[in-house]
Amino acid sequence: MGDRLANGVLLQMKNIHKTFPGVYALKAVDFELRAGEVHAILGENGAGKSTLIKILGGIYTADQGEIYIEGKKVDIREVHDAQKYGISIIHQELVLVPYMTVAENIFLGREPVKGGLVNAARMYEEAQRLIDSYGVNISAKSMIRDLTIAQQQLVEIIKAISYNSKILVMDEPTSSISEKEVKFLFETMRNLTAKGVGIIYISHRMSELAEICDRVTVMRDGSYIGTKVVRETTNDELIAMMVGRELKNYYTRDFKKDGEVILKCENISDRKMVKGVSFEVKKGEIVGFAGLVGAGRSELMKCLFGLTREYTGDIYIDGKKVVIRSPADAIKQGIALVPEDRKLEGLFHVQSVRFNSTIVVLKEFIRGIAVNRRKEEEITQAYIDRMSTKTPSMEQAIGKLSGGNQQKVMIGRWLATSPKILILDEPTRGVDVGAKSEIYAIMNDLAKSGMAIIMISSEMPELINMSDRIYVMCEGRITGCLNHEEVTQEKIMRLAAK
Repeated sequence: MGDRLANGVLLQMKNIHKTFPGVYALKAVDFELRAGEVHAILGENGAGKSTLIKILGGIYTADQGEIYIEGKKVDIREVHDAQKYGISIIHQELVLVPYMTVAENIFLGREPVKGGLVNAARMYEEAQRLIDSYGVNISAKSMIRDLTIAQQQLVEIIKAISYNSKILVMDEPTSSISEKEVKFLFETMRNLTAKGVGIIYISHRMSELAEICDRVTVMRDGSYIGTKVVRETTNDELIAMMVGRELKNYYTRDFKKDGEVILKCENISDRKMVKGVSFEVKKGEIVGFAGLVGAGRSELMKCLFGLTREYTGDIYIDGKKVVIRSPADAIKQGIALVPEDRKLEGLFHVQSVRFNSTIVVLKEFIRGIAVNRRKEEEITQAYIDRMSTKTPSMEQAIGKLSGGNQQKVMIGRWLATSPKILILDEPTRGVDVGAKSEIYAIMNDLAKSGMAIIMISSEMPELINMSDRIYVMCEGRITGCLNHEEVTQEKIMRLAAK
């Protein structure tokens, strides 16, 4: 790591300014990347990280400032310019074409040609060689739509690497991949930096910094706050830089010792992933579900919420056997689900906060064809206030809010159904540290009020610090249950890899 920090400067961004109508997005931001280093950019949502990267990638043009690559001033006004200078960006939102193959996506727009036609045989051969060279078990002929999110993420990385880029930007690359795939990703990153590639790394996972990053630059409210060498700083110091204050009690949790069993599931199986799962949840508990990608956690919750109709086994709520074959059945029984992928499965991005907040409680304010707009607005405002959601107004398109505020609207939407049991699938994915702390406090308050919460999470610190008990799954089965007092990351991993 020390050798990497001694390398020459690969990229300099100096005095970068950017404004949008009514918003000063970047104010005199400086950033430097050295050859062969992994340099993290940290900041809460809205800090300006994405704007800075989009300027580097040619998606936006800076209003003021200069960019130098290997000491030479460059003019980046479009994506093609960035690619010409050896800059590749792996965006948080995957941009693969679902109805094309892996090879077609990797070589999109630069397909090998023979006799004026695409040389498909060569394209698939080269794509497969590239995939195999990184040890990824994916066929170049597979359709993107048939891959898991984790596999799609790896295809994005391979595509970016295939450009032979000098500067590689990774925006939340580990948010949807398993621990095993994270290790592979970090190994790939080390191989690239050993060849002199500079990597800009954006992540909300503080635990990853010490493992893979050399330096970290912190941004807040569109401004440059400072740059630290990772081994010479602490997470607490970085969090204070990000939020402008110390975060007291980052994980807020009053642990539950006992309570009545509200939910009991016996021998739940579906036709694919879930194999004879039994568990129970008590009132006022937060019960975590841990496991690697593909363990069957989300699929189990889809059975419980009626999204998977063809399952076997028994579900009991308050000691009474219930039949759940649809989300409507689940809601009627007092179950709510905040899904893993809020962008695809939860939110209507072009619609307002008001629309997204009330879509599941329409009966509260619609009678026939008449809409009680005042009642709808009262419900919306109540949950904006309860969740401390930051939005200019309830008419703001939800797609324009930060990830943390989108998640608050999602949770508020389901709280409006007055659930007994709240299922949170990856509740803080893509959410900054300040919003995470607020969501943890909300979860704690809900549990204290007697609500039962089931939390699926891939973040070990989140599971360990927020759960009363943790069920661990592997290949569709529960392999163990750990109480808060005994749980460790090592115990979870041993059970998850059985």
